Amino acid sequence: MSTFDEVIAADQRIEPRDEMPEAYRKTMVRQIAQHAHSEIIGMQPEGYWITRAPSLRRKAILLAKVQDEAGHGLYLYAAAETLGMDRADLTERLIDGRQKYSSIFNYPTLSYADVGVIGWLVDGAAICNQVPLCRSSYGPYARAMIRVCKEESFHQRQGYELLMTMMGGTAAQRAMVQDAVDRWWWPSLMMFGPPDADSPNTARSMAWRIKRHTNDELRQKFVDMTVPQAERLGVTLPDPELRWNAERGHHDFGTPDWDELKRVIGGDGPCNAERIANRRRAHEEGAWVREAAAAHARKKEATP
Repeated sequence: MSTFDEVIAADQRIEPRDEMPEAYRKTMVRQIAQHAHSEIIGMQPEGYWITRAPSLRRKAILLAKVQDEAGHGLYLYAAAETLGMDRADLTERLIDGRQKYSSIFNYPTLSYADVGVIGWLVDGAAICNQVPLCRSSYGPYARAMIRVCKEESFHQRQGYELLMTMMGGTAAQRAMVQDAVDRWWWPSLMMFGPPDADSPNTARSMAWRIKRHTNDELRQKFVDMTVPQAERLGVTLPDPELRWNAERGHHDFGTPDWDELKRVIGGDGPCNAERIANRRRAHEEGAWVREAAAAHARKKEATP
């Protein structure tokens, strides 16, 4: 048994200078890069509403959340760099379409209620996905996830508080919340990835203890967690098959549209082109900042 296998078998952490199979390294690069890209692209749907939020308090809350997401992206790019990757190269791969990000961020935010629903459902799904990653076998990734999860938990509570406020408002506000829930429920379930039978990476990631739970296990946990929250909120989840199964001790629920997931991942979602175009423009417009920072660093190094 190799040192790598011994570390995995003992449920310990792989660190950057440790021996690791090339396939493990590539898997970690793919997962961490996708996660980092998702945080950066994920700034866009809610960032749109910063100037449109109804009060200074709501603007400040949303601005802080978007700033947190930028920080998460930076943590994760730094984790990818411990695997020998270059942050600029990762950005180029995203912009060129060679690396993916979460499908959820390719849906539009049509109303201010979407901000609350993203906090509640999207960040809630992210928490289910990411809390087990705090025990991931790759040390830098696991440690980065501790802070990310704490902040995501706060975002989820912020979103739920916003929705509770709106549900206590006018009939038009309640209808706005229900419409947002109807649009975001199924994409949120798709965030966990395809069903286990169609997930090519799950078995290996589980064996290497990168992941601790399968896609379907996490999806079930999310549904069970969300149903009582929806009841307290006073909204209806748009799934006629959703019901409690006493024999299983879990909720039964319908099947997401996996063909839609494939289309969105493949680049044919409502906002795929817009999201990448915005990211490309921001990268190009920020070139002078990167050049100035590099020049300053060189000058500082040359100063006795």
